[in-house]
Amino acid sequence: MHEVPAPAVAPGEVLIANQASLVSAGTEKMVMDLAKKSLLGKARERPDHVRRVLEKVHNEGLVSTYRQVRQKLEEPLSMGYSSAGVVIACGQGVQDFKPGDRVASNGPHAEVVSVPRNLCARVPENVSLESAAFGVLGSIALQGVRLTQTTLGETVLVIGLGLVGQLTVALLKAAGVRVLGVDPDASRCELAVRMGADVARPDLGSETIEQLTGGLGADAVVITASTKSNGPIEMAAGAVRQKGRIVLVGVVGLELDRRPFYFKECEFVVSCSYGPGRYDASYEERGQDYPAAYVRWTEQRNIQAVLDLMGAGRLDVGPLISHRFEIGEAARAYEIIESGSEAFLGMVLEYGGKEVARREARGGKEVARREALGASNSTRHSFGTSIRLRAASGKSGGKSRCGVLGVGNFARGVMLPAMRDAGAFEIAAICSAKGVSAAQAAKTYNAEVACTDEEEIFGDPSIDTVFSFTRHDLHARHVLRAIQTGKNIFVEKPLCLTVEELGEVEGEVARREARGGKEVVRREALGAREEGGELSAGGGRETPLVMVGFNRRFSPSARLVREHFAQVAAPLTVSIRFNAGDIPAEHWTQQDEEGGGRIIGEACHAIDLATYLCGAPVVRVFAESVGGDQPGQITDDQCFITLRHANGSISNIAYLAGGDRAFPKERVEVLGAGRVAVIDDFHTVTTYHGGKKKVTKGKQQKGHAEEIAEFANAIVAGGEAPIPWEELRATSLAAILAVRSLREGGVVEVSG
Repeated sequence: MHEVPAPAVAPGEVLIANQASLVSAGTEKMVMDLAKKSLLGKARERPDHVRRVLEKVHNEGLVSTYRQVRQKLEEPLSMGYSSAGVVIACGQGVQDFKPGDRVASNGPHAEVVSVPRNLCARVPENVSLESAAFGVLGSIALQGVRLTQTTLGETVLVIGLGLVGQLTVALLKAAGVRVLGVDPDASRCELAVRMGADVARPDLGSETIEQLTGGLGADAVVITASTKSNGPIEMAAGAVRQKGRIVLVGVVGLELDRRPFYFKECEFVVSCSYGPGRYDASYEERGQDYPAAYVRWTEQRNIQAVLDLMGAGRLDVGPLISHRFEIGEAARAYEIIESGSEAFLGMVLEYGGKEVARREARGGKEVARREALGASNSTRHSFGTSIRLRAASGKSGGKSRCGVLGVGNFARGVMLPAMRDAGAFEIAAICSAKGVSAAQAAKTYNAEVACTDEEEIFGDPSIDTVFSFTRHDLHARHVLRAIQTGKNIFVEKPLCLTVEELGEVEGEVARREARGGKEVVRREALGAREEGGELSAGGGRETPLVMVGFNRRFSPSARLVREHFAQVAAPLTVSIRFNAGDIPAEHWTQQDEEGGGRIIGEACHAIDLATYLCGAPVVRVFAESVGGDQPGQITDDQCFITLRHANGSISNIAYLAGGDRAFPKERVEVLGAGRVAVIDDFHTVTTYHGGKKKVTKGKQQKGHAEEIAEFANAIVAGGEAPIPWEELRATSLAAILAVRSLREGGVVEVSG
């Protein structure tokens, strides 16, 4: 168990102070077992991940891939997914919940969780939060029950009487179905009878089931067992009636014998977790509900149905609780699961002290709600903002003290190591929305603070530089806040997503330059605060430095090509091809509001590289994508972009997602004045001049380390901006206008 800053409430999410959460022993034990396996063992479990790793080795090299894989494996996992508590805040756009509401959610084991609105459901007043913690797990069972399509009076066999199996038994009984159950554990069979099973025995076989059903067989079978054996599927095939249905909810061996399925012509269905909406980012992350008229039972409505059955007295989960632990004693629950030292079933973790639970048991739910909400509010500043891992270091020793926003895979695998290796930055604070990743990264990079509120970084006068590695829709806001608070900022591409955002940033840059520089800004924002009589590192710049992570121009390959054409005055032609690879249409980078699409979010790299190689910004854009009878759901990432540069050069960018990942990802060709240069995946440069060919090979370097070093030099040594603002602006605008050209057709001028 780790201490981490509680999550900040995000748009479309509900911040909840948990009062109880349920340990899903089967699922969580599988996670623990996988975590203990060697790299080879993990590889055997997930061959799909192995293929992705091999692709990365081919494209990025062994050392870089190994570092990224190790960091991914060391990332802590949040356990648990079925909890209940009291709402303490609601994010932007959430109107159906209010602070003080009692809700069940799929939040993990934690005192405070932030959960998307469609994964929360309201708890009836007569249901305890301890019982409500079974809501999400109950929805898994309910979805399996729905898929049986059984009706009143039919017979269903449940194979595997663990926690989900017991809930399945109870829900089937509530639906008026005759229930049979089987499990090797006799005590679980006895419990199943208490939960509503008509017959439950360890020795229940297909012959007995035929007798119990008048020779017909079970109308449906629900498999809730967890085993690698094919036994459950073989038993189900023998027990189900002709044209019956088998529903798999658990995890079992699936080496099917075709014959019983063929002769019985029965159906086999795999249930997907909580129900419709699961793993759909539009539903879960963006809060886009399905109309009930078309999708009657979504995962949220399934959770709510389980809670309502509890409220109506038709589902009692009390007999399923075998253990209760305070959250501080949670390790004991996992020790029992791991060792098997005693029988267990439903293990409930309690939060907020036992007094809240006692008041609920006495009927004082309003008092309990106020206690939970009050306790949460009283500690909001400590759990909702940050935790301190070490004391402030005071002087930065000539280094720039920085704060980091966002620590996803790219930040952890590439950028944070580059910052450390540059030797010019002291990481003072790391911020992420959920907190777990911030705490882990802060420990790895010896940061003082891990937090979930970005204002902890922007409001800290000792921090003079901010790095933003967040999702694209936050970039413009972070740049604006950095300039307003007098801090340098490195923001991963893109700079912004819209012309309006670019105008705001440009206006702020111009205003700050006109106001007289960074010291004026600092005195305005911080009341002329000085640190020990002198400004911190980086404070000598006239204005805050804005840098965008256009790394390709800083690569050794790009610099070698630039040098090859250094004496050329004639306009150049540049061709850049990205074999981008497919990304699902529902991925966040494909969403206009969140990621801006792949042209703004990634093809901007090529626009900047073309600008660097041509030596002049873009002044005109034309783009066109694939069409025809079957163009696909997303076509922006299968396009050609033609750019005219201010010095007469012309460049063409082929951003193509329709290829194969085994093919090299990037190729750059530059021609002009009797010279040619070719970059292949940023590890090979071939130049031609005077009838001579020269090949330069090295390890793949895309310029990430070099861009960080240039940025550090500009801050600490007061050097020039690594990329002039005029080029940052023109590249960002060209990417945005390329999308406009795709939408509207025709050439678009990039205004000065």
